[in-house]
Amino acid sequence: QVKYIESGGGLVQPGGSLRLSCVVSGIVFDFSAMSWYRRSPGKEREWVARIARDGDTTYTDSVRGRFTISRDNAKNTVYLQMNSLKPEDTGVYYCHVYGDWGQGTQVTVSS
Repeated sequence: QVKYIESGGGLVQPGGSLRLSCVVSGIVFDFSAMSWYRRSPGKEREWVARIARDGDTTYTDSVRGRFTISRDNAKNTVYLQMNSLKPEDTGVYYCHVYGDWGQGTQVTVSS
């Protein structure tokens, strides 16, 4: 059974930064592409970023150039470095590849 434990969220002012972490268990992490998603208030959950097995990365247009996804296979962990945060980045952030979703971590961007 896959399990995701997200952390690192918080309250930050516009223009600030946060680094999210997600520890994954129950899968062969090295062989899995990993993605981050977010659910903003009043919206459906949306895909944010993906990192492939080989480290290749892709991003949704709204975060490209501001967010960086990375992974540490030795720690079964995927990260999301978020810079130049905007109020519209507010939401609950999740990492996921398949199976049940984790609890997510809340990110609030507000002055």
